[in-house]
Amino acid sequence: MHAKATITVQPDGSLNVPDRPVIPFIEGDGIGPDIWRATRLVIDRAVTACFRGRRQIEWLEVLAGEKGFQQTGEWLPQETLDTIRAHVVAIKGPMTTPVGKGIRSVNVAIRQKLDLYACVRPVKYIETVPSPMKHPEKIDMVIFRENTEDLYAGIEWQAGTPEAGRVSAFLESEMGVRLPPGSGIGIKPISAANTKRLVARAIAFAIDNARPSVTFMHKGNIMKFTEGAFNQWGYEVAREKFGDRTLTETELWERYDGRAPAGKVVIKDRIADMLFQQVLLRPEEFAVIATPNLNGDYLSDALAAQVGGLGMAPGANIGDDCAVFEATHGTAPKYAGLDKVNPSSLLLSGAMMLEHMGWREAADQIRQALQATIREGTVTYDLARQIQGAHEVRCSEFAARLVEILETAIAG
Repeated sequence: MHAKATITVQPDGSLNVPDRPVIPFIEGDGIGPDIWRATRLVIDRAVTACFRGRRQIEWLEVLAGEKGFQQTGEWLPQETLDTIRAHVVAIKGPMTTPVGKGIRSVNVAIRQKLDLYACVRPVKYIETVPSPMKHPEKIDMVIFRENTEDLYAGIEWQAGTPEAGRVSAFLESEMGVRLPPGSGIGIKPISAANTKRLVARAIAFAIDNARPSVTFMHKGNIMKFTEGAFNQWGYEVAREKFGDRTLTETELWERYDGRAPAGKVVIKDRIADMLFQQVLLRPEEFAVIATPNLNGDYLSDALAAQVGGLGMAPGANIGDDCAVFEATHGTAPKYAGLDKVNPSSLLLSGAMMLEHMGWREAADQIRQALQATIREGTVTYDLARQIQGAHEVRCSEFAARLVEILETAIAG
C-alpha cells in the first residue's frame, strides 16, 4: 500500500503527484454538500477503476463560507488558505457571501490571497443537452480570464463618503478630471506583469493541446491604457516567449494565405462587444480566449448558456503555486439538502482537476460517462424538463448511474 503524500511543484512548474495524494476540499454552501457527495463518488470510482486500485485520493476537508463561519467564526480561515497552498491542488463547491458580513466574496478572496491568477473555463457542448443554438456542437472554447485585478480588485469608494470626496478632489486638483458630484468611484488596474503571465499560460495551453488560435478579448478602442494595454502586452508575450510557435492573424494572411502551418498557433484579438456577436455567429473560429477579469466573467457565463447553462460549466482557478477547481454556479439554497440538483459543473471541474494532476485517463472516463448518461436520458430535473422522454433522477442517482456506465466501459 502506498503511503499518502502531498503533491509538489517542480522547479519547471510541473507537478509531482504521488499515487495517494492528499487533496483538500470545501463542500460548499447550499446545494454544495449534495453535489460534492455525488462528485466525490464519481471521482473515487473513476480513479479506482482506471488505475486498478494503484492510485487513490485521500480527501481532506477544509472550511470556508457558512460552515467555516459556524465552526471558526471566520468566512475564510487562514488555516484553509495555508492548507490549500501546502497541498497544491484543491476542489470546492459553490459558496455564497451574505450581504453585510464584512467580506466582499469568499470566492474572490481565495483567488486573490492564493494568487490564482488564471480563471480557466472550458466550454464544450455535450450531446443532447438542450441549447438555444442551432449548432451548439461548434462550440469548443477555453476561456483564460485574468483573476486578480481589473475592477474585481475591489478598489472603490462609496458615493457620499469622505474617501470618495478626497479621491474626487485629488482627480480634479491634480489630474484635471471633474466628476459628477456624489459619484461612487472605482479603480481599474491592469498591469503588464499580470497580463503577461495570464496570456503566457493561455498560449502554452493552446500549444500543449493543439488548439489553433488564441484570441485577446478587450475594449481597447475605449479604455486604451488598460484594456488596450492588455491587448498590446498580449502580443508582446506571444513574440517574446512563443515567437517560434505563434504568428499573428496579419501574418497568417500575408504569408500563408490564411492556412496556418502545422504546429503554429494564430494570435488575434477582438473588441469585446464584437466578440460577443462572433461567438454566437462563428464559434468555430475561436479556440482559446484570453481576457481581463470583467470581460471574462461576462463571456464565460454567456458561452455556458449556449451549451446548457452554468450547471454544465466547469471551472478552475490556477496559479503558479496551487490551483482550486470549482463549480461555476451559485448555491441555490432553496434546493439545499433535497438531493435534487445537477452535479455536472462540479463533476466536470473534478475531471479538470484530474487532468491537471496528469491523471488524464480518469478525467476522460468521467467525461465520456457523463455524456453517455445524459444521452440515454437519465438526468436531473433541470435537464429532464427540457428533454422529451427523459428519466428524471435525483442528484445521487445520477452519480450512481454515471458510475455504472463508467465501470462497465472500463471493464469492457
